[in-house]
Amino acid sequence: MGDDHSAARPLRADARRNRERVLQIAQEALASDGLTTSFDEIARRAGVGVGTVYRHFPTKEALVEAVLVGRVERFVADARARATAEDAGRAFFGWFAEVVDQAASNQALCDMLESGSGMTLRPGSTLAADFGAALARLLSRAQRVGAVRADLTAQDVHDLLRGCLAAERRARARGGAVRLAEVVCEGMRPPAGTG
Repeated sequence: MGDDHSAARPLRADARRNRERVLQIAQEALASDGLTTSFDEIARRAGVGVGTVYRHFPTKEALVEAVLVGRVERFVADARARATAEDAGRAFFGWFAEVVDQAASNQALCDMLESGSGMTLRPGSTLAADFGAALARLLSRAQRVGAVRADLTAQDVHDLLRGCLAAERRARARGGAVRLAEVVCEGMRPPAGTG
């Protein structure tokens, strides 16, 4: 109850700085180490006590949401914006490649997208469903114009996205050419002479 009351008041300057520092460090730690990053490790890297982390983010889910949910929300908003584009194929493939490019450099974002409906989110969040619906709409439009194979489902594409993220991360780690999204996108196109 005291937490609710204190949350309603503006943060003091030092508390605000601590919160921003924790968020910055959490973003870096989650990007490199993924959702396995502990509060203790974030506190250590931020140079604050673990109690400071808990004061601002009472659960790991709250911290993950503060760091990552905005990124996934932007993917959803981008998909919704592209859903009215004149070129449905370009909209679909552009969105897919953009998600892979942005998420592949962030392990926690990969973890979140790979977990599907179990995205580490507060109960009642619709973000996983929103992501799936936005993907399905882009896919459906692209299939209607023959830009994407008709036999792919939205779940297939989500699985391809997950696999592509994992492969892209491995390619980047070894310093290899990063063109896996391009290869996967080519595989989603109808075979020549069909459609």
